[in-house]
Amino acid sequence: MDKKKILNRRFSVAPMMDCTDRHFRYLARLISKQTLLYTEMITSAALVHGDREYLLGFDVSEHPLALQLGGSKIDEMTEAAELAETYGFDEININCGCPSDRVQSGRFGACLMLEPELVAENVKALQKACNLPITIKSRIGVDENDSYEELVHFVVSNAVAGCKTFIVHARKAWLSGLSPKQNRQVPPLNYQHVYRLKQDYPELEIIVNGGINSLAETAEHLNYVDGAMMGREAYRNPYILSEIDAQFYGGGGVVTREKILQQYMEYCVYQLASGTRMHHLARPVIGLFHGEPRSRLWRQYISEQAHKHSSGVEVLEQAFSRMELLAT
Repeated sequence: MDKKKILNRRFSVAPMMDCTDRHFRYLARLISKQTLLYTEMITSAALVHGDREYLLGFDVSEHPLALQLGGSKIDEMTEAAELAETYGFDEININCGCPSDRVQSGRFGACLMLEPELVAENVKALQKACNLPITIKSRIGVDENDSYEELVHFVVSNAVAGCKTFIVHARKAWLSGLSPKQNRQVPPLNYQHVYRLKQDYPELEIIVNGGINSLAETAEHLNYVDGAMMGREAYRNPYILSEIDAQFYGGGGVVTREKILQQYMEYCVYQLASGTRMHHLARPVIGLFHGEPRSRLWRQYISEQAHKHSSGVEVLEQAFSRMELLAT
């Protein structure tokens, strides 16, 4: 990829473990053509030593697509970056925001905010290893190190190293005492730190993340920063992405849920033939009818049937039929 290529990060879906796998991303792309998508966090060690095709494989329709990378060992990170470029990703995002114990033990995630110089070394190394944009996703701080000045030190250290795009979850992370789920809910949101960062460093691209649950909230954030990243709400209610292209990118019509389901079922047929279990294929689509009448029937039937070893795409067909029958 030419380094001059610019990704439009006005709206993106956050990398989420056990959520933003290739099946969810395929579904999301059926709904929005412009939203920037991210993989789940994949560690550099896993890419160097594991099943690369399983970890990095994706459908070409998923572009624009960024790889979120967890790690801090420069040799592993550079090898992972080279692989990402070979596989055709559009961006590499360094995870400096995940607070889990497992991540800390590997010396990556949110604990890296306490080592900005180490992250900067990785930024420099990755930029030499590939031609992909290198971005960072972080928190506003860690534990008691949560002042605006400490956030600035982290950002500036890495901006000097060459990173120009920072995705900032507007909560600090507690490295002990809170679970990853609690770290998404308990520390208070402080959007003002993120807004101020953009105001003080207008030459940087600043994306806000954390607690964004509607398109109205997204639009409000865009008055102050360059982009907004939505997390759990996009997974719980994927059809919220249907208005993204028109509202934030100036084009594209809204596709019906029924049309999306039909296209996704065609994808399922192909994936089932390749050995994928229906249980994995059904998870992303379980929220497609969120908020619609009789959506509980849809969710219930899929939850009861999709895990069965013999289940196939008919699970989705029958779940939809149950809703339709009760509508007449």
